[in-house]
Amino acid sequence: MLHCEMIYLVTVAARRKGHSPPLPDCGPLVTGPLVKVAARRGLMATATLTISSRNYSSWSLRAWLLCKMAGLEFKVKTVSIDDPTNRAELLLLSPSVLVPRLEHDGAKIWDTLSIAEYLAETFPDAGLLPKDRVLRAHCRSISGEMHAGFYNLRSALPMNLKAHYPEFKTWAGAKPDIARVFAIWQDCLSTYGGPFLFGKKPTMADAMYAPVCTRFLTYGVMIDDVSKAYCDKIMKWPAMAEWVEAAKAEPDELEEVDAEF
Repeated sequence: MLHCEMIYLVTVAARRKGHSPPLPDCGPLVTGPLVKVAARRGLMATATLTISSRNYSSWSLRAWLLCKMAGLEFKVKTVSIDDPTNRAELLLLSPSVLVPRLEHDGAKIWDTLSIAEYLAETFPDAGLLPKDRVLRAHCRSISGEMHAGFYNLRSALPMNLKAHYPEFKTWAGAKPDIARVFAIWQDCLSTYGGPFLFGKKPTMADAMYAPVCTRFLTYGVMIDDVSKAYCDKIMKWPAMAEWVEAAKAEPDELEEVDAEF
């Protein structure tokens, strides 16, 4: 057991320096005290991810997936949807979005793509970006496209994990956005072999497009076989499944969103 303790503390120290080795499973009776020892020695960074509704907030989902992918040890702080600013952001009525927000090692980052880049820089071994320069550029490009565009898709098909509208008629203005998403997915999956957009492991691009998969399921959007297989893979992703389960247990509702459908 002493050997496991040493490996645990060395691993925590490595993660503190930006590497991402998996923590050994020393069992709950050993791991609990080790966490306290690591904290006393200053080996564990205190990170806080502030999020909004798990059911409605696609940007919170993206940031949470990115933190999970990075192997970051973090706690979650949830802002109530009754908060006026938060409510405006969820309803796409706010020009500025300050949630999600990551606080880690003195840094405060409140833009999802900035969070992604920060985590990729801080935890380079986590694989948030592909190692190949050309793939890395492609990954950044489609991540940036999701971050900056697709407004019609967002407004016509807001994320709502608890709902299901199989007969929903998609607004015509959102259809070019949907077609563009399919084109991006098909290009990446055929070029890099899947099952994720850039190969065998998820990258920041998968975190950026994961909420779109939920939208297509919620509103019964007709999708091709390749895109359906990708959506199925995303929804079975353990981190994604964990988020969805927590969202289903969330009591809050946005009547303004639910009433429209």
